[in-house]
Amino acid sequence: MTTKFQMQQVQVLAERASQKKIDYTRHKCFISYHVADLAEVETFVTDFGSEFIPRSVGVTEDDDFVASIDTDYIKRRIREKYLADSTVTIVLLGTGTWGRKFVDWEISSSLRNDTVNRRSGLLVIPLPSMNNRATLPDRVKDNWVADNAAASYASYRSYPTTLAGLRGDIETAFQARSSKGNLVDNSRALRQRNAS
Repeated sequence: MTTKFQMQQVQVLAERASQKKIDYTRHKCFISYHVADLAEVETFVTDFGSEFIPRSVGVTEDDDFVASIDTDYIKRRIREKYLADSTVTIVLLGTGTWGRKFVDWEISSSLRNDTVNRRSGLLVIPLPSMNNRATLPDRVKDNWVADNAAASYASYRSYPTTLAGLRGDIETAFQARSSKGNLVDNSRALRQRNAS
């Protein structure tokens, strides 16, 4: 219960940051992160939340679909409940993000393209504490080729230093939905447990 409450607090913070700027060209972005990185996630949202419309409450053990063995059902419910109106998923990488079950589920659901929801762009950013050395989640590795942006669906960027820089990175991830949809690899089975 505490985790969901903490995530809801981040969403309130995100909404406040988003309201600093009225701009109808901003994209709705879902923020995927490991709750252990909450302080850095809050800083990211406070510093950059004016450049997108943030959605930050994600999957927790409290969700009714977590125990299902039907992976299509899980992905559909995540899309419906958390990602439905977002167009880009921003994965903020901390020390243990790579091995988190629910982060994998959120990424997989973001890459899902169905009749109800189009897939989201995928923007991956290491948090400042990682010094650009974060381990990538396996599903991100499936969709990103180091030093080859043309062959990658996912966009991997350093932690932003300017509002305009982040805005451009979000736009690049958004455009990949149509220009690079053929590069999406979402074939990996959903992670069933957190890495230790």
